[in-house]
Amino acid sequence: MWRGDAPMQRNPMELVMIKGAPKRIRQPRSLTVEEFQQLAQQLEGPFHTIALVCVCFGLRISECLALCWSDVDWLNGTLNVERGIVRQVVDDVKTPESQRSMHIDNGMLNVLKTWKQTTQFRAGDDWMFASPVKIGRLPISYAGVWQALRKAAAKAGIGHISSHTFRHTRTSWLDAVGTPIGVQQKLMRHADIRTTMNVYGTAATADMAVASGKSPR
Repeated sequence: MWRGDAPMQRNPMELVMIKGAPKRIRQPRSLTVEEFQQLAQQLEGPFHTIALVCVCFGLRISECLALCWSDVDWLNGTLNVERGIVRQVVDDVKTPESQRSMHIDNGMLNVLKTWKQTTQFRAGDDWMFASPVKIGRLPISYAGVWQALRKAAAKAGIGHISSHTFRHTRTSWLDAVGTPIGVQQKLMRHADIRTTMNVYGTAATADMAVASGKSPR
């Protein structure tokens, strides 16, 4: 990359092929609207809001948990994604494209306002999803989110999911309503449009069935 042989934003592992390496066992999953609603009904407290934020903005869980209240521009209805947190260590976001201001519609703005009124940590420099166990000094851990999602998914009867399921779901929903791929790339904050097309571009099964039924024979 330093010599200019490959683009700086490209994942170098895309250039590596290992003979005999096993293929991905579990394919990325996207939820239908009905499945997400069933899941959301089983989530309580901050985990319900976390799921909504991840699916509505397509945030990585590391970006969602690193949000502070100061990242929300209540007047202009925007959300600034500036940092991520992995294993409780705060760092910059994954790529320059990931650091972007995102529009918040009125419905989601009300969700955030409701959560801010609910949480005890609501100052500008407080974590949006601060951990009461850590007295607000750190956000909720990924392990806590994973456990909440696992239990909620089991109760909802929708099978295995992970926090990254929300990111794939976001793209699938955008694709299902006919959002141009270039717009999807910007909304998902991908550095390379091939990532949007090849990794995340999977429409939900129900939507694909509808589209197939409408195709000319």
